[in-house]
Amino acid sequence: MSQTLTIPEELRYTETHEWCRLENGLVTVGITHHAQELLGDLVYVELPEVEQTVSVGEEICVVESVKAASDVYAPLAGRVIAVNTDLAASPELVNQQPYSGGWLFKLQVVDVHALDALYTAAAYAEQVEG
Repeated sequence: MSQTLTIPEELRYTETHEWCRLENGLVTVGITHHAQELLGDLVYVELPEVEQTVSVGEEICVVESVKAASDVYAPLAGRVIAVNTDLAASPELVNQQPYSGGWLFKLQVVDVHALDALYTAAAYAEQVEG
């Protein structure tokens, strides 16, 4: 299967496999299709606290699968303004819909232009395939 099918063009990506979607001045964050494939079936998601302030690269939450637990890192500096509460009962949404229903949290970012420093879909694809 081609990775390009699972790397939406409109998103930005991190080296640690988080994705970011800018909508109405807020950034929605999740983990990539590639990351959830590596982890396997998720059984638990530990979400950040709403109103938590984070720095770039800070551990912000944890996703646990039958294989391993993995930290999720803040791709941008900002304040958590929402978390995906559906994941408490249905962590498998991250596996089933990594770019839609399986989002993790939303950030009000300090600098929206910091998104420009993250990987494009093409650059992320190169990193994953390399």
